[in-house]
Formats: sequence, C-alpha cells, structure tokens
Amino acid sequence: MKAEEYSNKLIEKGLKVTPQRIAILEAIVRLKNHPTAENIVGYIRKNHPNIATATVYKVLDVFVSNELINKVKTENDTMRYDAIMENHHHLYCSESDRIEDYNDEELNELIEKYFEKKGIPDFEIKDIKLQIIGKFKKDKTKLSIQTNNN
Repeated sequence: MKAEEYSNKLIEKGLKVTPQRIAILEAIVRLKNHPTAENIVGYIRKNHPNIATATVYKVLDVFVSNELINKVKTENDTMRYDAIMENHHHLYCSESDRIEDYNDEELNELIEKYFEKKGIPDFEIKDIKLQIIGKFKKDKTKLSIQTNNN
C-alpha cells in the first residue's frame, strides 16, 4: 500500500491527513503481526524520531473509533492492533504471544446460522470474532530468535 492509499483511507473516514497518521497506519499494515502500541512506536521512530508516544496512542484510539483498525486483546491483557477489517478470526499462541489471522468461510457460515437459529435474547449481534488459543507446533517467533542467535 502506498502513502496515497493511506491518505485515501483517512479521507474516506473524514479524518485529517497528517504525516503521523499515515506513518502509524503504514506501520500497522507493514508489521502484519498485530503489533502493540510500543511496536508501532519503535517502527515509526526510525523515520519519525520526534513523534510522541502519547500521539501514537491517541491516533490508535481515533483509528479504532473510526473503524480503520481493530483492537485485539491477548490472554496477557496486551492490546494489539489489526489493520484487516474483513471478517476473520485469530489463532493465539499462549506460549509466545504470537497472533495469526485465521480465515474459514465454512466456520463463519456455521456460526452465523447457529446464531440466526438460536439468537440471544435482548442482544443484537454485530460481529463475531473467535480467538482460538493454543500452541503452534513450530513457532516461527521462537525459530527466528534461535536462528538469529546462532
């Protein structure tokens, strides 16, 4: 994605286009690993060393409230951010804190049909996102750390 596309996303949501907002949105998209705010700060400070941490947090809140990104909370209560707005689920590794996107149309249909049939009294469902907790058999995070240390 190019800077112009990030600008267009901001404009579509009625948000002011600033270098900080473009840098933060770009970081979330490029990191692809459901980054924390601290990950985002570290990434953008390479090119924008003067950006304040508080600015990053404020912009993230604006992005979430304007549905440009989603929050993903881990089992350790760490807040992570996701730029993919299409319906998908997450695989969460409880050992490494790694999050991977999980897409399964059959599962989506099954869940939708279940709740259409069953429903929840006095509750309107807007979206359903599963976070499947487990352990990756081969954890890429640990493998890359081991490879870099050898």
